[in-house]
Amino acid sequence: MSSSELPCAASAQTLGNALPLESNLPASVDLAQAIERTNRTKVLWLSFTGFTLSFAAWLMFGVLGIPIQKEFQFNDVSLAWLSAIAILNGALWRLPFGMLADRLGGKRTFIGLLLFASVSSFLVATAQNYGQLMFFAFLVGLGGNSFSVGSAWNAAWFPPKQQGFAMGLFGAGNVGASVTKLIGPVLIGLVPAAGVLGGWAPGGWRFVPFLYGGLLFLMAIAVAVIAPATDKKPSAGRSLKAMLAPLRGIRVWRFSLYYTVTFGTFVAMSVSLPKYFISVYHLPLAKAALLTTPFIFAASLLRPFGGWLSDRFGPRKVTYGVFLAGSLVSLLLLLPMDVTVFTICVTLLGITQGCGTAATIKYVPEYYPKDVGVVVGLVGSLAALGGFAMPPLFAYLKEWTGQPQSMFWVVFGLTVISLIWLHCVVLRIRRQEQQSI
Repeated sequence: MSSSELPCAASAQTLGNALPLESNLPASVDLAQAIERTNRTKVLWLSFTGFTLSFAAWLMFGVLGIPIQKEFQFNDVSLAWLSAIAILNGALWRLPFGMLADRLGGKRTFIGLLLFASVSSFLVATAQNYGQLMFFAFLVGLGGNSFSVGSAWNAAWFPPKQQGFAMGLFGAGNVGASVTKLIGPVLIGLVPAAGVLGGWAPGGWRFVPFLYGGLLFLMAIAVAVIAPATDKKPSAGRSLKAMLAPLRGIRVWRFSLYYTVTFGTFVAMSVSLPKYFISVYHLPLAKAALLTTPFIFAASLLRPFGGWLSDRFGPRKVTYGVFLAGSLVSLLLLLPMDVTVFTICVTLLGITQGCGTAATIKYVPEYYPKDVGVVVGLVGSLAALGGFAMPPLFAYLKEWTGQPQSMFWVVFGLTVISLIWLHCVVLRIRRQEQQSI
């Protein structure tokens, strides 16, 4: 502060001391609200960035699997299982990690996940056979559980009227699935197989998991340093029985089916589409990965928009529209088509999935404001298990039927079932409303 500013500052301080105590209350309230808003912003952007990196590592085998398959010489079903095993471990632990985030705070839980995913990603770069690849892919998949942690963390910090947008923006970290699609083929081609830095960093496809390991480690440090020191813990002190009580309701399981249609199919298609483009349209890996990115961008970057729509119109209306549109688009995808039309259709499907994932998650804090971590954990876990099961199912259906479009039979069937169930719920609500008049 300059010498010319000191008298003004002194006068202001004297005036503040002379005023009654009550006159300082609005200023202190404004300051507290400003600090709260700043902390919310930190939580949102740190969780979004960390989730993006975790998601990129979680689904990296959708692209890396192609050069890995060439090196280790295994068939398409084995390739599908390699992608699926990472998805599996990103599904199994979502419920307990969501509970930990509610009980211990999102910050500590998020840091732990980032560190574990970092070490696991480094290990993937060292794999020497298919068995090691499967084991390390399973470990790196743990980072996929960062979704339930980040959702609970953001729900704890944001007020109800902003939760849809905040959780949608956080969930847009799904765009991490496109990171490997964009940079993976480039890095594999640029970094020599012998590695760089005197061989300290591996080359070829191994450089990608090595890079993610370093970025995840740096992200863990950033969260530890920048995130608010005092965290919010909605379930601190609650018993395990009380935390698990909401899971007895059928509504939670219905939300799980909805999220399987939107998020589970997104995960499965993210890892399966590059292979689909290669086998059906005979495209090189780089172009196949590039044509997959519009689908991923649509499904990821529209989540904040879907959250905003859900904040404004309610999640039920948005979900209804999503299932109607998704049914029509997935029905079209059952037909043979050229690569341009196919890319447009899967991108349209990605739009419905982006809006639908945000709408489904918006349901949770509306019905379970004190149990977001637990409910999102179960919903996310079952949806991710669906994402784990679908790639092998796609591969088996293709082998049994000889039709590559058979993967969309699954997407269409799940979407129609969810639409029918939601419609039945809407009809029941309308009957109850009419009876209460």
